[in-house]
Amino acid sequence: MVKQADIPDHVIDTAMRLAAEGRWRDLSLAEIAESAKVPLAKVYRVYPSRQAILDAFVRRIDAAVLAESDADDLEGSARDRLFDVLMRRFDALDPYKDAVATVAFDQARDPLAALASACQLRRSLALMLEAAGLSAGGARGVLRIKGLALVYLSALRVWLRDESADKARTMAALDRQLRRAESLVLRLSGRRRPGQAEAQAEAEEA
Repeated sequence: MVKQADIPDHVIDTAMRLAAEGRWRDLSLAEIAESAKVPLAKVYRVYPSRQAILDAFVRRIDAAVLAESDADDLEGSARDRLFDVLMRRFDALDPYKDAVATVAFDQARDPLAALASACQLRRSLALMLEAAGLSAGGARGVLRIKGLALVYLSALRVWLRDESADKARTMAALDRQLRRAESLVLRLSGRRRPGQAEAQAEAEEA
């Protein structure tokens, strides 16, 4: 018998296990409840839909990333801080890679589900920005969230195919995308990367 206090996490774990087995699009809340050995009524009171379970799973990943954040993480450049935060996110997602792959595959064919998950993703990335010491508020924050979403989703696709123990391909892809985003921001603001102005001056003198 699952204790009442353990039901939320137990249901999430059960849903992710079933997703890892290749089932999500046609998986019902009743089947999740049956597999979790929890009455459907109790599951429904906590999670009235599969999307609610997914949202709770994402919030649990958010919390795991934030729990590892501390003042030392705010040192270094914004790009370095974002790299560290997003790699911690991939570390937290590692045990659920097969489940994430199944859900991502199925949601790509379900526009409504994809839209619902996109809303949760924006909230999560806003938290990741804050964890990296960057404001997610106001018009600038909205642009940062949109830009980070492109970076994260691009790296996520690589992570899903990355079988290396050290996630070398994922790190390389994330670093590349963050550098591109940084260059774009600097171009739009009329600034240069640190050291770029000096390099250009030396080239002109030569």
